[in-house]
Amino acid sequence: MNAPSEFQQALALYRAGNLAAAIALLRTLADRGPQDAQVLFYLGTAELQRGNAADAAGLLEQSLRLAANSSSYNNLGLALLKSGETERALDAFERAIRLKPAYADAHYNRGAALQALGRLGEALASYDRAIQLTPDHANTHNNRGVVLKGLKRPDEALASYEQAIRLKPDSAEAHNNRGNVLSDLKRPAEALASFAQALRLNPDYAEAHNNLGGALSDLDRPNEALQSYERAIRLKPDYAEAYGNRAKVLSDLGRLDEALLDFGRAMELKPEHGSWTGEWLHTKLSICDWTDFSAATERITSAIDAGRKVASPFLSLLVSGSAPLQRRAAEIWVHDEYPGQRSSPGPTACARRSRLRLAYFSADFRSHPVMHLVAEMLERHDRSRFELLGFSFGPAADDEWRRRARNCFEGFFDVRDRPDRAAAELARSLEIDIAVDLNGFTAYSRPGIFAERCAPIQVGYLGYPGTSGAPFIDYIVADETVIPEEARKHYTEQVAYLPDCYLPGRRDVEAAAELRSRTDCGLPEEGFVFCCFNGVGKIAPPVFDRWMRILRRVEGAVLWLAEGNRWAAANLRAEAQRRGVNPDRLVFAPRLPRMEEHLGRIRHADLFLDTLPYNAHTTASDALRTGVPLLTQIGTAFAGRVAASLLKTLDLGELITQSAAEYEELAVALATTPERLSAIRRKLTDRIESTPLYEPALLAGQIERIYEKMHERYLLGLPPAHIPAEGFSEGPARCARQP
Repeated sequence: MNAPSEFQQALALYRAGNLAAAIALLRTLADRGPQDAQVLFYLGTAELQRGNAADAAGLLEQSLRLAANSSSYNNLGLALLKSGETERALDAFERAIRLKPAYADAHYNRGAALQALGRLGEALASYDRAIQLTPDHANTHNNRGVVLKGLKRPDEALASYEQAIRLKPDSAEAHNNRGNVLSDLKRPAEALASFAQALRLNPDYAEAHNNLGGALSDLDRPNEALQSYERAIRLKPDYAEAYGNRAKVLSDLGRLDEALLDFGRAMELKPEHGSWTGEWLHTKLSICDWTDFSAATERITSAIDAGRKVASPFLSLLVSGSAPLQRRAAEIWVHDEYPGQRSSPGPTACARRSRLRLAYFSADFRSHPVMHLVAEMLERHDRSRFELLGFSFGPAADDEWRRRARNCFEGFFDVRDRPDRAAAELARSLEIDIAVDLNGFTAYSRPGIFAERCAPIQVGYLGYPGTSGAPFIDYIVADETVIPEEARKHYTEQVAYLPDCYLPGRRDVEAAAELRSRTDCGLPEEGFVFCCFNGVGKIAPPVFDRWMRILRRVEGAVLWLAEGNRWAAANLRAEAQRRGVNPDRLVFAPRLPRMEEHLGRIRHADLFLDTLPYNAHTTASDALRTGVPLLTQIGTAFAGRVAASLLKTLDLGELITQSAAEYEELAVALATTPERLSAIRRKLTDRIESTPLYEPALLAGQIERIYEKMHERYLLGLPPAHIPAEGFSEGPARCARQP
């Protein structure tokens, strides 16, 4: 070796941490030649420690050409990993292990490379081997926890983080990670304590401030959550996740204009994120801000077509009437969020309890449109044949509808604070026969409970008018209008058909007897009243265009809309002005405290104008029940065909149009031909008394027959299959019953 005393001096400098001096002396030795593997190894390692990964990789490769050893391969792997060459890094770590099978650091680093490549199962095996070799290495336990969290094994991840903390109590990262998995386990108070400890150890830890905000939000402390997100952003101004999380809290607080800005900022910082583009567009729709609407929807639909996760499946219902695209959006989301669903339990013998055990799962067992629709049907189930259980995971509530929901069930379980697996395990322990998801992909939904297989038969009904895209949902309950036979290919579930409209109709809440005056409702004393009480997010620009054309053709008419929020009202008035319509012809109905009052005021309307691609559902049912005709254009996907289903059940097919032009012409004709509209009103009034639409007891019996058919197939060991609407008068096949 050239000048051994100089090499020893360089080595001493390196070990003392004086990297600059060590590198200078080692470069002198390397340049002087001949090349020496040890000189190049330490020079490459020192450059790596200084952050010069590319230089380090080149030097370590030169060293390996002279002499292969495990440390050189390991350090080369680290340099390549830092340079973003993860596959080459993995190869280097594996070469190190082949030379030295008990090399703990190489196993640890191999785990990190596999983790970066998304090969989590292999990464876990590497970390496990590293722990066998060095049980007291805190970082290995911490990283193992990260992998287990990614594998949806939160209890094991928690144990790994806690072991890391026992070995290294001052690890802010381990405390932060422990908090994250506690949040996953629905233990927000404990998560809060973990994040607080991480911040005591490192007050400038932006990620911990962000995660603390999430725990505070879970504990329903939104204003404190905002403060945490703001601290995270001050510490890390380009922190996309903190902007996105702050936007969600702002949205929940009704500060939609600020939420829109934050979603936009998050999207700019991290355009590849899986949902912020969708959240941004959904917020724009919520305030009727249609700036660049066509371009934004094109970006969303193109990304879905390309197989990218850019929005929740629910948004696809609002921006596209394409059933194939809606299926694609749902499948992408489910594959990303729930990649490892449980298989269905195997069929049992042909024997059953005296009653079929039926469980309804919902976030909406409170004053909510779903509960308003389904309550009376639940109350009419035949308790001699069905035992009903309720699983609630929505916001805390103590209103009359929550109390009514509790009374619908023989067992009522609030699983809001249980993780998906624990909620599913509870359901399985109760030996549920059929689980019905009333949420789908709506607010506070928990598809993960169904991904864990909470029951052998799992059904989607009512809350989400589209396919789940999920292999773990066996059936969707529908009717032949919302899902025609030729459209079944666009649904991953088997379709269970009801003979009439799938949407429950309610009779138990009556319109207020005392009718408010038109003036009290903000309406003019004279003139035709078009209305639409749908959420303002359903009003797409093409729909509003046709409404404004209708108003221009019907002199003195007004359009009566749900108020929504102040931004929506202002934006819609501005959009009317742009289309040559006096903004005063738009009248906004504020939310009323009692449903009866709203049903009473609806009677001032002359004609309900439906939306597309997402129809009126509950609002359509309410309008028709109060005697207000509804005009719809039938869509091509479930969400756009519900109003047509209601009208067909009422024998009012003349109000179903096939095109935008036909819709406009019929709206104008009905508004300008009073006798024609009066005849339709009389027909509607007559049909309300005889229709099956508002007969909850009838619907309960029909859906019970469907449940029994599903269960019969299961008991016979047959897979789920479409259930036709025919044969509802036939008695179901029976197996021997057991208590």
